[in-house]
Amino acid sequence: MRIGIIGAGQLGQMLGFAARNLGMQCQFIDPTPNPPAAVCGPVTQAAFDDSDALARLAASCDVVTYEFENVPVAALQKIADRVPVYPPPAALGHAQDRLAEKQLFLQLDIPLAPFHRVDSPDDLEAAVAKLGLPLVLKTRRLGYDGKGQFVIRRPADLPVAWQLCGGSELIAEQWVNFDYEVSAIGARNVSGQVICYPLTRNEHADGILQTSVAPLQDTALTSQAEHYISALLEHLDFVGVLALEMFVLGEQLLANEFAPRVHNSGHWSIEGAEPSQFTAHLLAITDQSLPEPRLLGHAGMLNLIGTMPENLRLPAEATLHDYGKASRPGRKLGHITVIGDSATARDALLAELRESVTESIPVSGTVP
Repeated sequence: MRIGIIGAGQLGQMLGFAARNLGMQCQFIDPTPNPPAAVCGPVTQAAFDDSDALARLAASCDVVTYEFENVPVAALQKIADRVPVYPPPAALGHAQDRLAEKQLFLQLDIPLAPFHRVDSPDDLEAAVAKLGLPLVLKTRRLGYDGKGQFVIRRPADLPVAWQLCGGSELIAEQWVNFDYEVSAIGARNVSGQVICYPLTRNEHADGILQTSVAPLQDTALTSQAEHYISALLEHLDFVGVLALEMFVLGEQLLANEFAPRVHNSGHWSIEGAEPSQFTAHLLAITDQSLPEPRLLGHAGMLNLIGTMPENLRLPAEATLHDYGKASRPGRKLGHITVIGDSATARDALLAELRESVTESIPVSGTVP
């Protein structure tokens, strides 16, 4: 089976490793020289919307997928009549526009914080009157890892916010005083079979994911999350892995955003579950049976951001993933996964490792 992957970053790399274990071959399109996934298969250095490169990929592969959500939908639609493209481009379109995404949540009765479309300074004033302060002003497109966002805390921030963000389509979201953040990861194959991974608890700093721990052992929240992600998968006729990020307020979940791809918060599954999210994605897009995820312990993931630690001593319960990227402030360079026989043991391992890792934050305690 030949898999074409648009994007050759670390997610493409991890898909490539999983494909190798399944006896599949991968080839990639990516505009950057020597991207992480180059160790897994040939990379055509071309723009994501390069018609000739995409046509060659479609002609040489059995199925095409992508590793991040900023691939132009129109580019995918041009090859969708020649080769199966999963997840479907229509699903990608919802994820690329925060307004369309939130309207989809409303349509599916997935709870979320109040929001307001912002196309002018008057709209921004109206958003403040409707939502109150503080609020978060976001670009509707191309935002990730905290980029394209501005927190408005007082009326005096309005001119600054508009000056910084006003050249783009915007959306204002009511500030949520959440208890913590979680993500639900699910997969659906071509035949419609759905599986769900256990809830993952996440911590961010400056909009970048720092740590993830799983499983979150809360039956009520897990039931809600599985209902919401299953609704998304079915409604979108989705094929592949989808991640739904949510805020926890007591025993209620509020949707934040979804990613139509394998997700950073699911990296723990490589060592912590069978199948991993990457294996599940490949099985789904090739319409193979999806095994129910089997946990291999209490898993934790620590992102390595900005600088790779030197002389890092890893305990036997830890695995280092080095993406092979050059150091740069705020850049995800790798991650460490730990597996403990209890949540307490896992958290102790993460706390120990954090002492050697730059730009990361402490784990805030055992998952309830």
